[in-house]
Amino acid sequence: MSNSLSVAAITLALRGLLDTAVPVLDTGLVGLQVTTRTPDAARTNVDGPSLNLFLYGTATNAGWSNLDSPLAVRPGESGFPALALDLHYLLTAYGAEDTDSTATSHRALGAAMSVLHDHPLLDGDAILAALPGSDVQDQVERIRISPVPLSVDDLSKLWSGFATQYRLSAAYVVSVVLIDSRRPTRSALPVLTRGPDDRGPAAVSGAGPAVRALVPPRGRAAVRLGEEVVVDGTRLTDPSTVFRLASLLPDPLPPVELQRRPPMPDEPADQVSLRILPLAEDPDALGRWAPGFVSVTALLTPPDLPVVVSNAVAVALAPLITVSPKATDGPAAPGSTLTVTCAPRVRSGQRVTLLLAGRQLAPTSLTQPDPASPTFADTPTTITFEVPDMPGGTYPARLRVDGVDSIPVTYAGDPPLPTFDPDQQVSVP
Repeated sequence: MSNSLSVAAITLALRGLLDTAVPVLDTGLVGLQVTTRTPDAARTNVDGPSLNLFLYGTATNAGWSNLDSPLAVRPGESGFPALALDLHYLLTAYGAEDTDSTATSHRALGAAMSVLHDHPLLDGDAILAALPGSDVQDQVERIRISPVPLSVDDLSKLWSGFATQYRLSAAYVVSVVLIDSRRPTRSALPVLTRGPDDRGPAAVSGAGPAVRALVPPRGRAAVRLGEEVVVDGTRLTDPSTVFRLASLLPDPLPPVELQRRPPMPDEPADQVSLRILPLAEDPDALGRWAPGFVSVTALLTPPDLPVVVSNAVAVALAPLITVSPKATDGPAAPGSTLTVTCAPRVRSGQRVTLLLAGRQLAPTSLTQPDPASPTFADTPTTITFEVPDMPGGTYPARLRVDGVDSIPVTYAGDPPLPTFDPDQQVSVP
């Protein structure tokens, strides 16, 4: 398993290769020194010809960055990928004199480039001898040395960054160095059965259900407890389809699953209706629901087959409210208390305001029923507001919970026409 010594091992192995092979190739370069310093310090305490091998950059190797190590991870296991690096080196040659009048630096650079050309693969024994303990010589991928052409602009930027005078140089990339992750590999147990009763994977032909839109009754913006919401979509009429309604609160309530209402003779084939039970038929409605937005998802549940889940679409669930004193009880003087009950109950963290005469009133108190009370299941949330100083008149009251308003409208007559509900109006003297 290669480790963090790998980068240093590669640098020392390259230095050793140049230090050994260049004087053999060109006997006129006997005494050549090979350093691994920064370019501005390459000639410190060095008088004769020399080569400087500077690691000026590293880059993640895209081909190996997301692959498991073949030696560390077996089929069926998962591990953290190795750190795969490409090492970028700058090889610079120097002569016996700073002026290079004898062109010794050219001889040194030519010999060095020839050596690297003849050794495109870095020998594992040379890496081991350069720095024992890195184990990079045992990695599955061979380490290759490749020249990199640099433009005049690239060289200018490099040497400007080195803050020293430009010298004749050649660039190389050494790839790929794999530094194994130290995070543990997760090994799964062998598979004994494939699904229930070892029946293998289940295949279902055709597309699953899809929900396009949710349509509250009478074209309103929200649905209330006891009303029906129309689900418009495709492949929703299978008898095994159920609809899951889930609150969108940060701390949501358990989801509620509903069956479609029996279809009517003239009902469109791509629509189904869901009836949210009223309080009289669902004793737990105050605790199972919360005013605000609710997501609806269709679940196709064929027997002995996996569940197919549709997309989710949101619908607004409006609160049912009562107002005290309401307009028929007499006027509420400015500064007096206005009490509003909300069903289903408001949950912790929900934003509540009262819309009255074009104003948004913040609550003065919010009271939840005692869970130990025998009437807890039937008791809504009680919210109080202070009646503001405003012109006299009769105003519809709307409770807004997380952006969803109560519906202050009732329908009467034949045909039924909308009118403001007198039980949800407040009179101000």
